[in-house]
Amino acid sequence: MSLSVSEAGTAPASIILPDLLTKMGDAVKAADLFVAEAKTALNALVSTDGRIDRKKMDIEQHAAHGFGWVATYAETLRETESWARRLSDEGKFGEIEALLSQILFSRYLAELVGGIPMNQGEIIRPHELGVEDAAASLAATPVVKELITEGITQASMAAAAKFLPDALGRATVEETGLDETLSMIRDQFRRFSDDRIVPYAHEWHLNNDYIPMDVVKDMAELGVFGLTIPEEFGGLDLGKTSMCVVSEELSRAYIGTGSLGTRSEIAGELILIGGTDAQKEKYLPLIASGEILPTAVFTEPNTGSDLGSLKTRAVKDGDAYKITGNKTWITHPVRADLMTVLVRTDPATNNFSGLSMFLCEKPRGDDETPFPADGMTGGEIEVLGYRGMKEYEIGFDDFAVPAENLLGEVEGMGFKHLMATFEGARIQTAARAIGVAQCAFELGLKYALDRVQFGRPIFEFPRVANKLVMMAAELVGVRQLTYYSARQKDSDKRCDLEAGMAKLLGARAAWAAADNAVQIHGGNGFALEYPVSRVLQDARILNIFEGAGEIQAMVIARRVLDTKN
Repeated sequence: MSLSVSEAGTAPASIILPDLLTKMGDAVKAADLFVAEAKTALNALVSTDGRIDRKKMDIEQHAAHGFGWVATYAETLRETESWARRLSDEGKFGEIEALLSQILFSRYLAELVGGIPMNQGEIIRPHELGVEDAAASLAATPVVKELITEGITQASMAAAAKFLPDALGRATVEETGLDETLSMIRDQFRRFSDDRIVPYAHEWHLNNDYIPMDVVKDMAELGVFGLTIPEEFGGLDLGKTSMCVVSEELSRAYIGTGSLGTRSEIAGELILIGGTDAQKEKYLPLIASGEILPTAVFTEPNTGSDLGSLKTRAVKDGDAYKITGNKTWITHPVRADLMTVLVRTDPATNNFSGLSMFLCEKPRGDDETPFPADGMTGGEIEVLGYRGMKEYEIGFDDFAVPAENLLGEVEGMGFKHLMATFEGARIQTAARAIGVAQCAFELGLKYALDRVQFGRPIFEFPRVANKLVMMAAELVGVRQLTYYSARQKDSDKRCDLEAGMAKLLGARAAWAAADNAVQIHGGNGFALEYPVSRVLQDARILNIFEGAGEIQAMVIARRVLDTKN
């Protein structure tokens, strides 16, 4: 299927640009200079006496969030170029890899100089950041100009489209840069997903059914819930990169199954980071084996991303704490055995400092009796998509939890503990987004190949095929950004910036892929009987949970502004 890089480089310039890898590297350097100019301009807008001014950041939200997107695009191009070079060194950078990389570079560079869509209705343009001259210079840079004007042509899009029919049933391109072990894990979970999830997922969605417990049990036996838990506690200790591969494949089948592992991932990391030895020895083996299923209980009505304003309180009462308050958007709480609950233990505070995390055990419930526990009630939130686990509002009224179940047995550490999990959670969410986008791509491709109009498959119409090619190109970029974040995390390096970027871009890519897949289906895409309708509904949540897109863009902007270089 693939040509070597030297063979690819001999293709006509209108299809694959000569010396593509060199051009990609030079374009990354040019994009970095543009980011530096944008950073300087934004600093002037939002700083007072050399320090970031929160009020100015609020006033200049559009520019600040837009800068987050500019920085994300540049990082995506960097990781794509790095991936391409690794494949080239291995002799695996073939024609399809070259075409998709070229197409991604062409589009993202064009949007850097012309305007980046933060969503369907909001575009950040260079003049809004005060860098119209820098954008003009970027556009005039010979290598950038060539990639923009010649990187995407109908010839290059058609050449890439010829490879797509072979992409059904596997990752978008033949080589994603994974090592042998991770490739075997991907194959194993793709087979499992195709056998145990894909044939039934749409029925679960339409009926708002729970994912069957026999499927959950099979996932546990495959090690889904203990992927990143150390071997000494019964886990596989495979790291975040393996988590990405597994989450991606399970989410490609159904976002619900891909998300089941999220709760175990968060609970396991919280206990590893902040738990006492006794808490680790008690809970981690049970989480890893799937014997207990955790759920995260953080969000409250009217707080959303503002965790510092949480009001649910825990009051010490002898050798126990009594929890009182309301929580919302709690995923899979009925069948959960363990809740990680963020509460306020210091009533004198109204910020992050008075928060603590508790490990709260509860009996499993069912639809008839969702919460068979004293001091605990709840009601289901009916949702558009993201089904299979069910969302609930929960009320606590003197819900008792032993004092020994305070995470780390130290008050006031809850927010610090939670923040330490954000990198992993956002990496995993980005991987789920990749899986959803991959599913949309595969559903759209299959339909385009099967659907005949005017005497030929609609895949032969350029605007249909071009949509699919762009899905595949964006998947290359966001996949590399996500895997880079995971590798950094596995190397014990800070990656909150890159993880946030991956989550931000992955969510948009998944929504765009799902929307375009529905468009390819035409009227049938609007029919509930077609799985692509489910994928569209599932994709929408990705830009909201684990940090809404607006919050994520602001966090990225602040982090880059805080970086000295």
